[in-house]
Amino acid sequence: MRDCILCGGSFNPHSFAKRNAGGKINNCPDCSDEPTVKYLGLSAGDGKQASLTVLKFESHADREEYRQAFWVNSGMMVGKSCQLGMQKPTPNVRFRTMSQSTATNHKGKAD
Repeated sequence: MRDCILCGGSFNPHSFAKRNAGGKINNCPDCSDEPTVKYLGLSAGDGKQASLTVLKFESHADREEYRQAFWVNSGMMVGKSCQLGMQKPTPNVRFRTMSQSTATNHKGKAD
């Protein structure tokens, strides 16, 4: 348990409400005014090393919609590379690419 530095109330920093509220670690969920949107890391491709991309979204809803579409279209939910009957259209959401690494072979050269 921690004490909030703004209102003085006690709160659990590991509770569901605090994780959803975000903000500083020493602010209770009611005093947290910083809505944080987590980055989304995606891995695409097969082989020894796949390309990795980190995306930043403007809202939780956009992040979740894109994550679900990627999960269905990539075939990761059933362990196969392509699911022709289960394709979901790519959502029209805004995001920024924060980091990207391209796939390389076992010698470190781009394929």
